Amino acid sequence: MGRALIIPENPKAIFLPYQSRWITDNSRLKLMEKGRQIGLSWSTAYATVSRTSLISARHDQWVSSRDDIQARLFLEDCKLWSGNLDLAARDMGEVALDEEGKHTAYTLRFANGKRINSMSSNPDAQAGKRGGRVLDEFALHPDPRKLWTIAYPGITWGGSMEVISTHRGSHNFFNGLVREAREKGNPKRISLHRVTLEDALNDGFLYKLQQSLPDDDERQEMTEAQYFDWVKSGAADEESFLQEYMCQPADDDAAFLEYDLIAASEYPERMDWQTIEGRNLFAGVDIGRKHDLTVLWVVEVLGDVVYTRHIETMKNMSKPNQEKILWPWLEKCVRSCIDATGLGIGWADDAQAKFGSYAVEAVTFTTKVKEALAYPVRSYMEERTLRIPYDREIRADLRSVTKQVTAAGNVRFTAERTPDGHADRFWALALALEAAKGSHGEYAYQSVKDQPRASRATDDDDDDTEFGRRHW
Repeated sequence: MGRALIIPENPKAIFLPYQSRWITDNSRLKLMEKGRQIGLSWSTAYATVSRTSLISARHDQWVSSRDDIQARLFLEDCKLWSGNLDLAARDMGEVALDEEGKHTAYTLRFANGKRINSMSSNPDAQAGKRGGRVLDEFALHPDPRKLWTIAYPGITWGGSMEVISTHRGSHNFFNGLVREAREKGNPKRISLHRVTLEDALNDGFLYKLQQSLPDDDERQEMTEAQYFDWVKSGAADEESFLQEYMCQPADDDAAFLEYDLIAASEYPERMDWQTIEGRNLFAGVDIGRKHDLTVLWVVEVLGDVVYTRHIETMKNMSKPNQEKILWPWLEKCVRSCIDATGLGIGWADDAQAKFGSYAVEAVTFTTKVKEALAYPVRSYMEERTLRIPYDREIRADLRSVTKQVTAAGNVRFTAERTPDGHADRFWALALALEAAKGSHGEYAYQSVKDQPRASRATDDDDDDTEFGRRHW
């Protein structure tokens, strides 16, 4: 079964060498920078159960995960190990940690009275708790620095703190800890571990994986090199692959949006974010050509917060078929902004003819317009007033936008064209936010029919086109 070429020295061992090194490391502070889905959270759950269930155990364990779902999954892993190790453990369900019930944890209690408490990402839930700490997917937390600051004092009277995560940008506090330990003398005395996808494969990961897969799974026929290429081909882009699987943090100095900003704006993973609570909907539509996506991004404004409610991507679809998707949504929205650059002129005219020039605003992309649209995206994220889905393609699209200053001192926003488009999701979001702001400043509508044909853009990247519809 399986074509893996690298067989672990002990094929029957439960853990691979890199997992064993992590489990048996009893350092007070230890940190793991890791590739995705290589079994580190699973093996951490084993270690957590092993030390908490001992008769001599002195400390409860406090686990912090990215969100509520991950908190429950970690406790499920702990329950699995408790059963496999034939330990007397009772699932206490969701337990309130304070009288007001503001903070809760999924709790597993052992015969010795000690508990594993698995919580979501709120750092305040860590305050005042004594005992060991496990900070899972640390870099994905909304504020890793605050989480460390509140969690660390909890091990003053004993216990250890384990930090496990993939990277989320070079400016993230997690990467700061890694660099401090590796390059700046390690003043915190952190025991640093690093396991990339390549490291895991060299330790026999594919062999283990193939033992657990069905016989008809396509990965059974792969060697390590083929599996590596298969995983890489499925990544959103090169930057995402290097960061998610090869422990190379994305360069936040090169991108317009830092990973921390994006992560702080994301809904919890697997959350149902598409439920519309009112009728205050706004849309942005970035029109794709032969190589790009047409993207519809719909938001709902509730108070001061803008919630993403629907995203639709269309590629290689005829205009009539795309209209069958777009028009019902535009009809629901109070206001929409649509890309009227190049071939988008016809789309904008048709939408305005159907819904009216106030309900649909045509926006021609120029250097100045792109600048005016891009900065509010960042501002909403900085102010924590935007919610977007947790999705790797969206994240990669937002990360692909770069800000460049020309020799003449002009700001240009650019993005490398990929098979998945040309930052089309970013510009659809920017247009939706513009629609949600309503009318501001001075603008004027000029029918495309009244414009000299020579002035009409013929390419969606022609940043030198003059404003066709919107003048700021």
